[in-house]
Amino acid sequence: MKSVDIISLGCSKNLVDSEMLMGLMEANGYQCTHDSDDPQGEIVVVNTCGFINDAKEESINTILEFAQAKTEGRIEKLFVMGCLSERYLADLEKEIPEVDGWYGKFNYRQLLKDLEGENFAVCEGKRHVTTPRHYAYLKISEGCDRHCAYCAIPLITGRHQSRPMAEILDEVRQLVKDGTKEFNVIAQELTYYGVDIDGKQHIAELIEQMADIPGVEWIRLHYAYPTHFPWDLLRVIREKKNVCKYLDIALQHISDNMLSRMQRHVTKAETYELIERLRREVPGIHIRTTLMVGFPGETEEDFDELMAFVRWARFERMGAFAYSEEEGTYSAEHYEDDIPEEVKQYRLDKLMRIQQNISAELEAEKVGKTFRVIIDRREGDYYVGRTEYCSPEVDPEVLIPVSECPLVIGDFYDVKVTDSEEFDLYGTTIK
Repeated sequence: MKSVDIISLGCSKNLVDSEMLMGLMEANGYQCTHDSDDPQGEIVVVNTCGFINDAKEESINTILEFAQAKTEGRIEKLFVMGCLSERYLADLEKEIPEVDGWYGKFNYRQLLKDLEGENFAVCEGKRHVTTPRHYAYLKISEGCDRHCAYCAIPLITGRHQSRPMAEILDEVRQLVKDGTKEFNVIAQELTYYGVDIDGKQHIAELIEQMADIPGVEWIRLHYAYPTHFPWDLLRVIREKKNVCKYLDIALQHISDNMLSRMQRHVTKAETYELIERLRREVPGIHIRTTLMVGFPGETEEDFDELMAFVRWARFERMGAFAYSEEEGTYSAEHYEDDIPEEVKQYRLDKLMRIQQNISAELEAEKVGKTFRVIIDRREGDYYVGRTEYCSPEVDPEVLIPVSECPLVIGDFYDVKVTDSEEFDLYGTTIK
């Protein structure tokens, strides 16, 4: 049995692609390992990210590391797939000849055919989930039609393509059979789901049907878009108990100047109205957002508006990053990257300090309250879990002393919060 190490870089959408490839290879007689600390396989597949400069640099360094391993005879073959090779295939082939095969985001099945020869009949396997058994990421579409000025994703993934609803629901049922309880729904733009099929947004219908599948305990929604928000989705979040009161919606900025230059097709007034309506129609909802500082032309007045917005919105979860020019995007071709790096960093640090104080205050308000918590793992003297308001790996966690009583990884418990830090909570199970 040939052994394969698959290395996933970048986002959870890439991770799903790696899991699909693992299932395919295992169905055809390969033994697969994912993200090993010490890859020992005969074959290495690097699934790359090409979203921003830091991610591209990490991907290239990883490829070069394994190219050296191949030169030294520690691995036999090296293959590369994913966003970076989708975008820069011709250049990469010339620069790194040690790679045996290059694949993009959508043709990775060809990798197995190339390994086995032209007469090989590919046997589709069951997706190999690499996350803890109780949760999984569920990708419902690829691509994006929004074309924000700064974003390279449409250049990599192309136009939005929704997966058939029946196919998604069948995957959910299979994952439930395999022990999955929590589904983190992901897409480049999930609120656009279905528009490419019949011109209508079907995300509310999809989530409602998912929620009715027995065994689905939690559904959490990632990467919504503020323009043309499907308001019927809020009814589903509010009424379905297993749909988490959580929404990941990237807003990027608030000043009309920046929103226009970013080509976000939404205004400051509409954004304020959106936040108010989300909180009004789904009481207790936790909103995760991402904001950008240092976009070309951002003035001090623009940044002051952004800080005021963050203080007003009091986001439960917020990340921010400094603008990085990406070749081929509208902003790279039409705007000068005119904000000095030190100014970008200053604004980023200042914005995150505001958010850190807000996060600490909001988490402290949970002390004394009881929440349903899923246990992810044991770490030292604590079990580590999450409430419905927390997505894996990126959001606050709940720490429960191991000495209290034995808990089962992947099970749910009622936990009373006893203390809080800036991001994490401490709690005790309710017997």
